[in-house]
Amino acid sequence: MAKNSTNRPVHEIRMGRIRAAIWANETEKGVRHNVTITRLYKDGDDWKDSPSYGRDDLLLVSKVSNQAHTWIFESESAEANGNGNGDRSEEDSF
Repeated sequence: MAKNSTNRPVHEIRMGRIRAAIWANETEKGVRHNVTITRLYKDGDDWKDSPSYGRDDLLLVSKVSNQAHTWIFESESAEANGNGNGDRSEEDSF
């Protein structure tokens, strides 16, 4: 299965219009995480997302990428230590 069973990210990080969605993927070797990073924009009344970034977006892409890496590392460390607190679903919004 490409994404978790509810087809929703296990965690999201958002800074301005840049969002990182963290997905949990079950494998034979345990849970592995993948991240999609998108830029949100409004098209008329509808919100859409894009994998394309402008110059002014790149620092935020770097920051949400760093935070996603930290969350995954901490989540996997908690799972390895038996704490099981890796399935946090609250959204970090700055």
